[in-house]
Amino acid sequence: MCLSDQVEEDYLQSAVSPNLTLHLVTEFIIFGFPSLQKYHVPLFCAFLFIYLFTVTGNGSIFFLVILDRHLHTPMYFFVGNLSFLDLSYTTVTIPKMLSKFSMHLDTISYAACFTQMYIFLSLAATECLLLTVMAYDRYVAICSPLHYPTIMTRRLYLLLTTMAWSCGCATPVPILILALKLPFCGPNIIHHYYCDHPPLLQLACTNTSFNVAVGSSIGAFILLVTFTLVVVSYIKIIITILNINTKDGRMKTFSTCASHFAVVNLFYLPLIFMYVRPTASYSSDVDSLVAMLYTVLTPMMNPVIYSFRNKEIKEAFKKKVHLK
Repeated sequence: MCLSDQVEEDYLQSAVSPNLTLHLVTEFIIFGFPSLQKYHVPLFCAFLFIYLFTVTGNGSIFFLVILDRHLHTPMYFFVGNLSFLDLSYTTVTIPKMLSKFSMHLDTISYAACFTQMYIFLSLAATECLLLTVMAYDRYVAICSPLHYPTIMTRRLYLLLTTMAWSCGCATPVPILILALKLPFCGPNIIHHYYCDHPPLLQLACTNTSFNVAVGSSIGAFILLVTFTLVVVSYIKIIITILNINTKDGRMKTFSTCASHFAVVNLFYLPLIFMYVRPTASYSSDVDSLVAMLYTVLTPMMNPVIYSFRNKEIKEAFKKKVHLK
């Protein structure tokens, strides 16, 4: 029996004891996927492959953008930031999952759990803002190509990226402060594969309706506003594409934008489901599967969609490999 199963059994037995004394929680148990507890080895292999592929792909793009001067443009600057974000995303969540699957290291300290939650929410908010900036960059490049160099100056794209990171890091601060004030008396079993806001609220031994309202409001503002801006940008891009005279140019541009928008939807829609909702009580299996879409699948797909299909990225990669 793994540690999480034993802890949950012990808690359920103590819950019916008349001598139960509540105590403050000092660590949490990452229970993971409740219905897949018997498949540790396949899960470990699958997530190890995903992690290595994601880190290798995003890491390669990040360093290519830094090292190759031909990629020192606004678009690739944003792509490099996105790759760093996706690399950070997976590093925040997957290594802990791998240690659970391989060595049954289910526990995480109180401080580490809240740190993981804050970093993850910060990265999620930053990626929303960065995807919005990237959509605006593509809108200017496709809809106003002659004015693109004068609009998307170095000063502007550095400012937009700095604002995305700054606002992304500041957004979860109220959520974190309110969560830190909650009492956690037990149980301490998180039915999720990392420390996230909704499953943590379920463990608090007090009313969390205010926390849910604040979290949902902040999530709704960031997600819905940025998603709306992205959709508007892509609608205008599509209208411009339809006016392109040559069929080949129209199809090539449309194919690229369609792929980008598909990944954006894959990232946004699960996030909206998770964080823009009136209650924190949902099936842990459903939450875990939905969370996998934006924490695992999207970071793995972004290098393929945004970069490896790009001719300049491919040429830069071949050049660096050849030099070695």
